[in-house]
Amino acid sequence: MKTKQRITDAIIAQGMLPLFYHADKEVSLHVTRTLYKAGIRVIEYTNRGEAALENFKALKQLQQTELPDLILGIGTIKTPQDFDNYALAGADFFISPIVAEEVGHLAVTNNYLWIPGCMTPTEIDKAARHFDVSFVKLFPANVLGPGFVSAVKDLFPAVKMMPTGGVDMSAENIKAWFKAGVIAVGMGSKLITSDVLNEKNYNQLYTNTLLALELVKGAR
Repeated sequence: MKTKQRITDAIIAQGMLPLFYHADKEVSLHVTRTLYKAGIRVIEYTNRGEAALENFKALKQLQQTELPDLILGIGTIKTPQDFDNYALAGADFFISPIVAEEVGHLAVTNNYLWIPGCMTPTEIDKAARHFDVSFVKLFPANVLGPGFVSAVKDLFPAVKMMPTGGVDMSAENIKAWFKAGVIAVGMGSKLITSDVLNEKNYNQLYTNTLLALELVKGAR
C-alpha cells in the first residue's frame, strides 16, 4: 500500500487532481491512459454510477500492467460498504464529498489517506481533530471561492486544502486559488468535459491536461 505521505506529496507535486466517472469501461480506460500520457500520475475515479466498481477494477488492472507509477484513488465514498468495496479493489486513497464519520474511522483504522469534503470551518475542525486529517477537499469550490480559503487558512495552519467542484480552466481562477493558500485544485468536468467523453475526443483531453498543468505551474 502506498503511504499517505507519498500520495499527499504526489498530489502537491502535480498541483491538480483530475477526477471523473464514465459508465463505459473502455472510455474510462482511454481517459486514464490519456491523462497519464499528458503527465498525470495521480487520478481520482468517482463512485457515481452502477458501473463504477467494475470500471475501477479494470483501471486497477491497467495500473498494474501498464502504468505502475500511477496512483489511483476513489472519490464519492460515503458509506462503510463503499469503503470496503474499493479497499478490496485496491484503491490507493479515498475521497468523500462530506465528513463521513464511518468512512473516516475505517480509513484511520486501516491507515489509508482519506480526504473528506468540507464546506465550513466546523467541518474542517471536526475532520482534523476527530480523524487526524491533514488534507481536506473544499466542496463545492464554486460556492466557497478563494476568499473562503484566505479567511480560514490561518485557523488551520496544519491542514492542506484542495478546492473541487467548479474550478475554472483559467489562469485567473487557478492563480486566485493558489494565492489564497491551496496546495492543489481538483479538476473534473472543466477538464474532462462532456464533449471529450461523449465524442471520445482524447486528443482534446490531452491538450486540456497539458494546459491545466501549465496553468497550475504558472499560478505557483
